[in-house]
Amino acid sequence: MITAGDFRNGLTIEYDGKVCQIVEFQHVKPGKGAAFVRTKLKDIVNGGVVETSFRPTEKFPQAHIDRKDMQYLYADGDLYNFMDAETYDQIALSKDDIGDALKFVKENETCKVCSYKGNVFSVEPPITVELEVTETEPGFKGDTATGATKPATVETGANVLVPLFVEQGDVIKIDTRTGEYLSRV
Repeated sequence: MITAGDFRNGLTIEYDGKVCQIVEFQHVKPGKGAAFVRTKLKDIVNGGVVETSFRPTEKFPQAHIDRKDMQYLYADGDLYNFMDAETYDQIALSKDDIGDALKFVKENETCKVCSYKGNVFSVEPPITVELEVTETEPGFKGDTATGATKPATVETGANVLVPLFVEQGDVIKIDTRTGEYLSRV
């Protein structure tokens, strides 16, 4: 059990039947009345954020999130198949569990599968990936002074804005958190 007085950013607790991560907290000692802890909690399953206050002595069970490296094997309709590299156990996750986390991930790449008490709630792709540009319009020479970009489709089917000098067949590095172009490889 963890008390509200021991809250730290990034800590996960069970609150109101949900698994929440502490995004922000502040110990408040008003001139009149008892001290309290003002917090911003993020529900890690559905992503909602709630602001609430607690007495410093309130206790909450700590939630342990398991993050396991698993290899993304293939997509089969609305199911995505992953394999544990150590035990070779395979699991299939639905599109609802994953969302758009795999739009930059090729088959056979390693991802982190996040679960709580055996229930998978999200997949975290690698921070950067290298993908080949399969389709883009040709750029024009001398048109780089403005830092202009153009749309490009990569081998996973995702669309990315790239600089004008990137051409079809180039391998580029992409930040999966923001979907932004980082560099050519």
